[in-house]
Amino acid sequence: MDDTRTKIIFAAMKAVRQYGLEGVRIQNISELAGLSSGALYRYFESKEQLMMECFTYVDRQAAAIFEHLKFDPQIMLADPIGAVRTLWVPYFRFWVARPDETVFYHRFRDSAFFPVYDKNRDISYFETFAGMVRAFHEVFPSLKQMNQDLLWLHVLTGTVMYAKYVVEGVIPNNQETEETVFQFLTEGLSGYLSL
Repeated sequence: MDDTRTKIIFAAMKAVRQYGLEGVRIQNISELAGLSSGALYRYFESKEQLMMECFTYVDRQAAAIFEHLKFDPQIMLADPIGAVRTLWVPYFRFWVARPDETVFYHRFRDSAFFPVYDKNRDISYFETFAGMVRAFHEVFPSLKQMNQDLLWLHVLTGTVMYAKYVVEGVIPNNQETEETVFQFLTEGLSGYLSL
């Protein structure tokens, strides 16, 4: 990606963290990026297009986490919650380490605009993660009894929400928080992760 486009995307996420999704203006973004508003419009047609590209950029970065993990499906048999933990911890830490991206992502997903955007977006970059989910379904067929939309909304969106609380200083960034959040998010899964 072009350096200027990337600079604008990061400035936009920082601006959303400062001013809110609805309150942010192109001028706020251009000032943070060190560009004129006119120069910004050479890269993005509108604020809406910029927000969608910011979301896609962060979403792709989050998906890439799973491409770099060593995932052994055999671990699921001996320690299913441990297997979930090996996937979840890097995901949670990704969000905690990126305050602007986390606040932006949470606000964008929670916006009225997201459902419209979500219907048409390409999520093929989550294929590695989807393959891991399929492996869990093969080993634990009872997972298929759960509403999959609710399951992933709970785990993935819940993870981002708690990471947002960490980066905003609402809850501490420590091991106890990580363990507690993981326990909250997986408690309901434990009954389904049995053979």
